[in-house]
Amino acid sequence: MQNTPNLVILNARVLTMVPDAPRAEAVAITGDRITAVGSTNDIRALAGSKTRIVDAAGRSVLPGFIDSHVHLFQGSAELDFVQVGGITDLAELRPRVRDYASTRPDEPLILGVGAFYELFEDDEIAPRKLLDAIIGDRPFTLLAADLHTVWANTLTLKQAGLLQGAPMPDGSTVVMGDDGMATGTLLETGAFGPALALSRTGGRDMLGYVTGADPDPPATTAERATDKALLRKGLSHVARHGITSLHNMDGNFYQLELLSELEAEGLLTARVQVPFHLKNVHPLDKLEEAGKMHRRYRGDKIWSGRVKMFMDGVLESRTGLKTRAYPDDPLNYGEAVFDPDHFNEACRIADAMGLQISVHAVGDLAVNRVLDGYEYARAKNGKRDARHRIEHIELITEADLDRMKRLDVVASMQPRHAAFAGFFEPPMPDTLFFADECARAYAWKAIRTRGIPLAFSTDWPVVPVNAMANIACAVAPVDLGPNWPDQSQTLQDTLESYTATNAWIGFKEDFHGRLSSGLAADIVMLDGDIEACDRTTLGQLPIAMTICDGKVTFCSHESARSY
Repeated sequence: MQNTPNLVILNARVLTMVPDAPRAEAVAITGDRITAVGSTNDIRALAGSKTRIVDAAGRSVLPGFIDSHVHLFQGSAELDFVQVGGITDLAELRPRVRDYASTRPDEPLILGVGAFYELFEDDEIAPRKLLDAIIGDRPFTLLAADLHTVWANTLTLKQAGLLQGAPMPDGSTVVMGDDGMATGTLLETGAFGPALALSRTGGRDMLGYVTGADPDPPATTAERATDKALLRKGLSHVARHGITSLHNMDGNFYQLELLSELEAEGLLTARVQVPFHLKNVHPLDKLEEAGKMHRRYRGDKIWSGRVKMFMDGVLESRTGLKTRAYPDDPLNYGEAVFDPDHFNEACRIADAMGLQISVHAVGDLAVNRVLDGYEYARAKNGKRDARHRIEHIELITEADLDRMKRLDVVASMQPRHAAFAGFFEPPMPDTLFFADECARAYAWKAIRTRGIPLAFSTDWPVVPVNAMANIACAVAPVDLGPNWPDQSQTLQDTLESYTATNAWIGFKEDFHGRLSSGLAADIVMLDGDIEACDRTTLGQLPIAMTICDGKVTFCSHESARSY
């Protein structure tokens, strides 16, 4: 006999993501599970005297959004640093940074986050000197929105031991000036890790990204408490955007420990997968730690089971690895992070361990080398249901589109990263792409047409963790002209790429990602009917309620009506 539901949602426009029953009117939740999906009358009849009844009043109800590419710890930390995203003029940035610094006299590093490359593109003066003119007597840096470049003032470079340059791992660069001093531009994690370690977090929020290691020396009790509070703030922020699950893209045991403590305290408000981060400087026996991480963390709310690697950088800093040189830098093909043989063998070992692999690959040559690694692993280990992923794929060759399909590789992409998303300024012609490359850039439609699984996500904090804004970018991209084919997605396909598909790529398709009896009670209610929205205003549709594991994790004032 079915238990009385704790909560029912009635009078909704339910989009279930279940192919043979795609629509309903109501949902019943008992404990942490969905126990019925159907008509309002049928679900109302299940309610008891203690059941909370929520009247959706025609609002859309969907499976909770699964953001399959985020950096939770960094995103949480960035909520309390100075926000400079969208500013393209240092004169405009100056008062915001100085006001922030004046209110925080003890801040060890003034850190601006979300910085755009346009701040430094047209200036011949070294970035450190430009930043010195804003704040010269305290360490001050700007972290690029894409998390791949830092610009540092002179004092930061001195304190980080970088002013005269320093040995760097492959793929990372301290850019040097003609005067033998660092210019202040630090490309990739090996270069900027020492600078960000000066921040109030001690760089602990970045360790899973920069090194994949745990804090050394270990975090103190006070630091752990601070970091847990920071993560709670980030998780609350995520819930406000209808997100119930996160696939983290950097990892270490420290993050998993903090999240596990939050779960034990009843304070974990989203499901989080944390990978093992294999760096190019790591020996391959380091992957034994990935197996240990997988064995130790495999719950419904916190799990591992995945290895993350980087194959290249990003296009904007010309570190994305391309098959053809950059049009505006004809000797530069980008930066390869991994040696091909090292990478191929890493893929073979991780695949043989039964782990999933996800690799950052932006340029088409980076994508090609990742596919080489996956193909090598399959040839050595045999075919299996691996669901290996490529993250970003901002440029791809036609041949590799076909190879992705043949190798059953998942495309994990971020709509708001695209040139035609309307968030970042699109590149000028013949800078990042040749005209004929535009058709293969951010190729959502070509990927979906070939039947390649397509996952959507934000890459927060690279862009805000706003699922609705990203959905809007996919449904209604900006027209950039004849060189750029229409990559627009249908609403249904886009929603599936944020729910059911993202559950599937995490091997959780029988657990969540759809609204069906027996699955986890992870639900989002929008503050309106998403199918009736004009697609030009879709990104402004608010979240009304978020439910994770059967518990309400966010509820806006307007939607709190129940009877």
